[in-house]
Amino acid sequence: MEQIIFYILSLIMVVFAIASVTSRKILRAVVYLLFVLIGIAGFYFLIDYNYLAAIQLTVYAGGIIVLFIFSVLLIHHIESKLEVPSLGRRLLVGFGSLVGASVTLFTIWSHPFNVAENSTKATEVADIGRGFLSYGEGGFILPFEVISILLLAAMIGAIIVAKGTRLTQKN
Repeated sequence: MEQIIFYILSLIMVVFAIASVTSRKILRAVVYLLFVLIGIAGFYFLIDYNYLAAIQLTVYAGGIIVLFIFSVLLIHHIESKLEVPSLGRRLLVGFGSLVGASVTLFTIWSHPFNVAENSTKATEVADIGRGFLSYGEGGFILPFEVISILLLAAMIGAIIVAKGTRLTQKN
């Protein structure tokens, strides 16, 4: 049963990912991306990572998609169409995608993925919190702080882009 659910989720994610990339209407592309992110949460539920699934649904499928939709509504019209890229640009992106997919598949096939049969220890939320807040080996406090500064810079940039030419008209 789990294998059937896996294949259904995979098919949904691939279809909506392709639809998100090929859609010319920007709002529809964001909605298609929402279904891809929900599919990723489905994978987390499938492998019994309920905490990560909840984070995926609230942060990414909830917060980030709402942020994208507000950005689209602030900057573009709701039904604006994206420009069609030139043939050269599409070929370059296709070649880059093939190179990236081949490197990924080579890495997956060359890695042994040895899983010990006795490694069924569940990860506690407290362990995840200690890992985030630890600054020793295996800790994530520095990347966490760097990402927070990056998000602050992105918010400031989004405000400046949303204001547009109105900032220079006050002279």
